[in-house]
Amino acid sequence: MADNGCGFPAPGLHSFLFQPIFTVGGFEFNKVMLLALITTLVVVTFFTMAFGKAKVVPGKLQMIGEAGYDFVRRGIVYETLGKREGEKYVPLMVSIFFFVWIMNIWSVIPLAQFPVSSIIAYPAVLALMVYVTWVSLTFKRHGFVGGWKNITGYDNSLGPIKWLVSFIEFFSNLLVRPFTHAVRLFANMFAGHLMLVMFTVASWYLLNSYMIPAAGVSFVMTMAMIVFELFVQAVQAYVFVLLACTYIQGALAEHH
Repeated sequence: MADNGCGFPAPGLHSFLFQPIFTVGGFEFNKVMLLALITTLVVVTFFTMAFGKAKVVPGKLQMIGEAGYDFVRRGIVYETLGKREGEKYVPLMVSIFFFVWIMNIWSVIPLAQFPVSSIIAYPAVLALMVYVTWVSLTFKRHGFVGGWKNITGYDNSLGPIKWLVSFIEFFSNLLVRPFTHAVRLFANMFAGHLMLVMFTVASWYLLNSYMIPAAGVSFVMTMAMIVFELFVQAVQAYVFVLLACTYIQGALAEHH
């Protein structure tokens, strides 16, 4: 924490930097990488245990797994892509949803207390994966020429402005889209973590001063922020997958 001169250890960018747990050669393994690895193990282990020996009459774990799986399948994938086109993408979207959600939720877990998604590299890799899927599907479905028409929105009926529209669509789809997809998740988790750290540190700082009543107010705000963050964490996982499905839906749609 940085001291701003009044003794208050103000949070900042340093709150997102961690010393390596260990180093192998030039590779440094830190807390964020550990949480990302644990996230992967949690998701894989949970669904393996829930569906590894699926029963006609499900147990509690299978029921929870089915509820989560069905939420993504029916609430996001089917609503966006339809049942016929969307079924093949359900496993991918379920994996992304729970991976993002668990990465986010570490922010409010004791000892972890850090959202992995607040490090831009992780949302960027997921957005890149969606981007590659979307672009490859576009050309696979429409061919080379049709794929470019789909991406650029090329339409002869637009007359003289068709080239301007195509340039804007090209820039928006191929360059801006993956950037905003990643940054939307990153920025929300970054800001949320910074707010949580600020109120938590402020509570402790005020409690150790003569402003104990103010510490109580700050503590209440911290609890309110935790509840709000739990909501935002789930919403961001939902939005990330919803956008991914929307992009794929655009790749599969017929260009007119």
